[in-house]
Amino acid sequence: MNAAHRLPVLLSALIATTLGVPAVAAPKLLSDVPLVWKPTSQMNFGAVQSSLSKIQFQTFKDVRKEPALIGENHEDSTPKPVTTKDDVGAFVTPHIREIFERAGLSTVDSGGSVIITGEVRQFDVDETNTYKGDVVLHIVVTSQSGKSLWEGNTTGSSSRFGRSYKLENYYETLSDAIVDATGSLLQNSGFQDALKH
Repeated sequence: MNAAHRLPVLLSALIATTLGVPAVAAPKLLSDVPLVWKPTSQMNFGAVQSSLSKIQFQTFKDVRKEPALIGENHEDSTPKPVTTKDDVGAFVTPHIREIFERAGLSTVDSGGSVIITGEVRQFDVDETNTYKGDVVLHIVVTSQSGKSLWEGNTTGSSSRFGRSYKLENYYETLSDAIVDATGSLLQNSGFQDALKH
């Protein structure tokens, strides 16, 4: 083998063995992940005003500009996104209903005396040195006949420490933010009055 052919071979060998340290692979992006319910906060909201109304939920609509985006890691110069293919509105609705039932309220699949519809306006986690989640829901309460009884926003937040860019931490932060937003809604006096119809 002449010198011209030997040089590339030697360079390749040198690069492969430099310091004996293998190249560090970039972390796999958390893309198209399924949404998973993993609350860690207590669903204890104190005294929720009881209502004899049968509450019916319609599936919430996700009206965010980027419905796939549910989180982003900003620890490096290049953000790492977290995305889902799932319908965020369809994910949020049954868990809010579950929290209502835990609070002692009665929910039904159909024929409710009050009907709750909603929009998901924010649903994301911003990760830097901590995970910070925020949820904003726009809620509309109507009677069975369609009369508007109450309308407003409820917000929830959650934060935690955890290992960098870990899916479980995103799940827990988002779930706890939903719990927080629902707790705020249940304590809203105007919302409570609407449930008495």
